[in-house]
Amino acid sequence: MNTKNDVTSDLARLFSGAHVQESLDRGVTTVVPVVLAGGAGTRLWPISREHHPKQLASVIGDETLLAATLRRASAIAAKRTVATPLVVCGEEHRHVTTRQLTLSGLQASIVLEPARRDTAPALSIAAELVRVEHGDAVLVVMPADHTIDNVESFHRALDLAIAYAQLGCVATLGIVPSRADPGFGYLRLGESVRAEGVEGGMRLDGFVEKPAPEIASQYIEAGNYLWNSGIYVVRASVWLAAIAQFAPDIHSACERSVTAGTREGTCFRPARDAFDACPSDSIDYAVMEKLADWPEAPVALAVPLDAGWSDLGSWSAVWEALDKDTDGNAGRGRVMFEGATGCYAHSEGRLVACVGVTNVAVVETADAVLVVDRAHVQAVKSVVGRIASSRAPEATSHRLVRRPWGWYDSIDRGERFQVKRILVDPGASLSLQMHHHRAEHWTVVRGTAMVTRGDERFLLSENESTYIPVGVTHRLENPGRLPLEMIEVQSGSYLGEDDIVRFDDTYGRV
Repeated sequence: MNTKNDVTSDLARLFSGAHVQESLDRGVTTVVPVVLAGGAGTRLWPISREHHPKQLASVIGDETLLAATLRRASAIAAKRTVATPLVVCGEEHRHVTTRQLTLSGLQASIVLEPARRDTAPALSIAAELVRVEHGDAVLVVMPADHTIDNVESFHRALDLAIAYAQLGCVATLGIVPSRADPGFGYLRLGESVRAEGVEGGMRLDGFVEKPAPEIASQYIEAGNYLWNSGIYVVRASVWLAAIAQFAPDIHSACERSVTAGTREGTCFRPARDAFDACPSDSIDYAVMEKLADWPEAPVALAVPLDAGWSDLGSWSAVWEALDKDTDGNAGRGRVMFEGATGCYAHSEGRLVACVGVTNVAVVETADAVLVVDRAHVQAVKSVVGRIASSRAPEATSHRLVRRPWGWYDSIDRGERFQVKRILVDPGASLSLQMHHHRAEHWTVVRGTAMVTRGDERFLLSENESTYIPVGVTHRLENPGRLPLEMIEVQSGSYLGEDDIVRFDDTYGRV
């Protein structure tokens, strides 16, 4: 393990190293956007679930939060080489993330975390992988679940942060606060930082994690505090040197997991054994707070950002981010307000009517309805914990479940039967599988199905059907150019999704 003096010397070389000066001389920096997409987003339940968290949902606008973040990140191109973004997510979200990128026409390399270890290990894996594949690039690290109204202002702030990072500084974007909010972390600012003609950033003098309301008011009055956005800009080598100093166990585990990792097309899978040994910690706790207190380390600074930013950390934050009617109500989907003020309503299908209520959020999905006072939205996380402890499926999955080949929607269920709507994308196929406890009846509603049933292989067209007995190997494929829609009726003694034995699978799920 490096000593403090060793690391200080390493960091000093980063400030004055030939590779930094060479980059400055040619005026070009390789920038790699790193999107952290491993969170669960439980405070936005029931839209956000364990298997389909909020970054994969459309909460603001038509795009998912992940797609919108990648579009912002991909536009960082002023006089710079911008590499393909990295999306760091969990193994369980691999296929839905890949599917979203394809449907959105976006490109990204996906880093699959074998286990959740918070943001410091996620960034360390990304930095180590970037160092191997791109050299000492500048990382623009951002969560996948934020929204920003003024993208031009965001890019101007990023340009400044990248210029500082190019010099070896560690920069974060600090949000200009609009109110005294105890729900955010705060950055305490020091003197202005000017280096090599770059100015506009403020030295970070400290971090405060979600202060009491009266303390937050004092911060706003003082005028030298910003909200902590969780957006960081730093050279790969600088981050790796810092994490090696302050959290050597994280650095060692991530380095070994990348060295022994494997690449499968656009996906990189770190070695599980090495990563399982990695401690869990956040970027702020593991490094940033310690940089602010250690003057020998690289300059830690904040670049102010005033661009209509929101972390969408609750349903009240979603309400704040949306346009409102004259009574302060905001809605999405089939919603109506009558004598209501300051309310938010979200409908996934059914009509939601809010009558004579104030400051309430109502969120409707196919299998759950949330009604919460906007002053108590932080308590939604506790409700999700209770749902999970009761082993109810609403904590983890929606009724409509996305798969790499398309999706299925469990529209009805009773004793010994279940009915599903199934959509298979053009050219996609389910795994070759069998069930020990259930039989299935398939009816094609739209499109053409190629069916494998035992030793048989045949086509089904609209309004045609077939039967899959218990224990018979089968597969469903869509050979056409249009989506395949069908109805599946299951019957048997057990209908759980774990009653699937896969023999062959296009998506590596065997």
